[in-house]
Amino acid sequence: MVKLIHTLADHGDDVNCCAFSSSLLATCSLDKTIRLYSLSDFTELPHSPLKFHTYAVHCCCFSPSGHVLASCSTDGTTVLWNTQNGETLAVMEQPTGSPVRVCQFSPDSTCLVSGAADGTVVLWNAQSYKLYRCGSVKDGSLVACAFSPNGNLFVTGSSCGDLTVWDDTMRCLHSEKAHDLGITCCDFSSQPVSDGERGLQFFRLASCGQDCQIKIWVVSFTHIFGFELKYKSTLSGHCAPVLACAFSHNGQMLVSGSVDKSVIVYDTNTESILHTLTQHTRYVTSCAFAPNTLLLATGSMDKTVNIWQFDLETPCQARSTEDQAKQFTEDWSEDDVSVWLCAQGLNDLVGIFKMNNIDGKELLNLTKESLADDLKIESLGLRSKVLRKIEELRTKVKTLSSGIPDEFLCPITRELMKDPVIASDGYSYEKEAMENWISKKKRTSPMTNLVLPSVVLTPNRTLKMAISRWLETHQK
Repeated sequence: MVKLIHTLADHGDDVNCCAFSSSLLATCSLDKTIRLYSLSDFTELPHSPLKFHTYAVHCCCFSPSGHVLASCSTDGTTVLWNTQNGETLAVMEQPTGSPVRVCQFSPDSTCLVSGAADGTVVLWNAQSYKLYRCGSVKDGSLVACAFSPNGNLFVTGSSCGDLTVWDDTMRCLHSEKAHDLGITCCDFSSQPVSDGERGLQFFRLASCGQDCQIKIWVVSFTHIFGFELKYKSTLSGHCAPVLACAFSHNGQMLVSGSVDKSVIVYDTNTESILHTLTQHTRYVTSCAFAPNTLLLATGSMDKTVNIWQFDLETPCQARSTEDQAKQFTEDWSEDDVSVWLCAQGLNDLVGIFKMNNIDGKELLNLTKESLADDLKIESLGLRSKVLRKIEELRTKVKTLSSGIPDEFLCPITRELMKDPVIASDGYSYEKEAMENWISKKKRTSPMTNLVLPSVVLTPNRTLKMAISRWLETHQK
């Protein structure tokens, strides 16, 4: 399950990009600024916003250490910032002066790539801030870039739809048409895929474009076998151009954002849709996973950045829905229960649960009496919290067993929505259920218990289409 935990609304114009380090979140915008937030509480840092660029900032990215942030702009510059104090370390001008649309650090922090609207691509020395190599693509603007996890090569994507692969000396290895109407973003999975026959390691590459599709590729490059780029599959969950895509740090999930205002999270192993998120009110322009925590940031033309948190549903998160349900009800070990307790902030109970040999099956059968009499948990508040978390777990098991994605269920009725609407709290509900809720003079949100700013309900057409697509797939 994934839930919205925070919304950042500090930018004055479209959000173009978000990026995580291990401790910070960076966002950039058409308003010419970059903003930095702490991941501990999502407060903005004292030296934020970062101001230098004279036109829109299109992209921002952290160095692997997180100590340096790069940003690039229509003003033709790529700027390096010290993230600890906000000072500029270097201003690197694109040789042609063309607007810079994308920038990316190499995995070892030695190099930085910048790609521009005129098709030029520059490889900078990130230590000396000097130009190392320069090249260009045949047609279109460079709008996307990603380094392979081992740093041997990087891929650029153009507005004409070409994927171009370069080695670390800027030698062009390959170029092919990937998306007919233009590429918008690309990303490598950090986790390798093994080839048993030749003992090689391959990397997954995702690209997305104006053709409303996400394409998955398999990439390898060795001195013995040379370079290989193979098309693998296409994901067609969106009904409008896809503007952003990103792999999770563990490679188990792929997220995408679209002109249809939705965010879709895929399981990379089964390529099935895990979640469809519909809180943004305009195009979703950016999405990024945090490196060390289960956090997702999505940026939009609605000027906001939403922060999403994934629950620790099972110790092994790459399973099918049926496997997950089985894992919940039968297969959790005592250690798995300990992991779950820690994820719920109940670390102090780990020793008590282990002492009483509480595994997954025992966990789901706990009652207020057994918590008090058998486990000797004296605090009423603590017992209530444990029971509440167990009830959430039981609900999750029921949802997983039914196979229906949780975001397709009305939070009030817990039934599949037929006519979803968005309330002023930002959550989606079944129209009839929410109207009944309001008619009973409940002006509070069913999800947050806060007063609703308005009782206006807006049809959630994107979610309705996603539910229809899911029904078509699962009711054949």
